[in-house]
Amino acid sequence: MIDFLRNFNIDDIANFFANYIPYQSPIDMFKALVDIGIVSYIIYKLIQLVRETRAWQLLKGILVILIVAKLSELLELRTIAYILNKTIELAGFALIVLFQPELRRGLEQIGRSKFRDFFNFEEQDNTIQTTVAIEEIIKAVSEMSKTLTGALIVIEKETKIGEIINTGVQLESNVSSELLLNIFTPNTPLHDGAVIIRGSKIKAAACFLPLTDNPNLSKELGTRHRAALGITEVSDSIAVIVSEETGKISFALNGGLTRNLTADTLRKALNKNLLEKSTPNKKLTLWKVKVK
Repeated sequence: MIDFLRNFNIDDIANFFANYIPYQSPIDMFKALVDIGIVSYIIYKLIQLVRETRAWQLLKGILVILIVAKLSELLELRTIAYILNKTIELAGFALIVLFQPELRRGLEQIGRSKFRDFFNFEEQDNTIQTTVAIEEIIKAVSEMSKTLTGALIVIEKETKIGEIINTGVQLESNVSSELLLNIFTPNTPLHDGAVIIRGSKIKAAACFLPLTDNPNLSKELGTRHRAALGITEVSDSIAVIVSEETGKISFALNGGLTRNLTADTLRKALNKNLLEKSTPNKKLTLWKVKVK
């Protein structure tokens, strides 16, 4: 280690980088950094595009082939190296065939995007997923309201509530009305407690929530409503409640409760608080409600 430090020469490192980044003036360095930054960003967006698709598994397979090819050359396994190198030479044509669905999806997405959204694939996908999740929640809540099925659905926002998620049964499932209806069906293992939704996923069911300490609540509000107010008092989460006694739909946010919602008013509330961009010094609430 001491010998390494003695032989360490920062000029050698500078010369090494100079071979790849021509540093003749600050402008050249700036251009090189911009060049590297753009390429890095494009690679990052390509990874996002193929993530959680079959293409991601294919990329892993191609990476394994490249590693094995290099090892076979180092170990002088000539037959394996020859076969793999010939395979790699045809990889350009193979990638077009293997990744045809992903390439088509990416080009269509670019064509639909405005210039300012050209690289903003993830935000568009999140908006679509959130919209679908909202419609699934409304569909399930409307059905449970008709059948007087009690339900408590908590939607996580900026404040993470992982400690609440850990109190329940982990699911990690897509939001669907059918699944929500099955979870809250009476006398089933998961119907007691709350469902927690993060993004477009149902993270857990049968979760325990903190109850509100508000002494001015109406006596007709049950445990579900008190738990909904409790979680919205300690986080910026949204809670949707269906009363088991009356079938009425309620909406809780920032420690406030709005009752007797219809499917349309619930949709407006969820869209306003989950889809619209927040602005500084502005709370996103549907109505200012004082719970008595």
